[in-house]
Amino acid sequence: MFAELHAFTVRDSVSFHGAWAVFDEHGEPLDPAVRSSAVKNMLDQIEWWGTTLRDARAVRPYAA
Repeated sequence: MFAELHAFTVRDSVSFHGAWAVFDEHGEPLDPAVRSSAVKNMLDQIEWWGTTLRDARAVRPYAA
């Protein structure tokens, strides 16, 4: 489906296995440091792709 929208995907993900055990009753993570590295890596990768594709489209527009 994403390919049909001409969207780009990233391989990395952040998951919360056993969510009931990693979040408190207010939805706050019990140990934020555990996943903060994974979140940062994924967001850095998304930012890189977003910036790269934006700059490329400014130079050479993409025709769908």
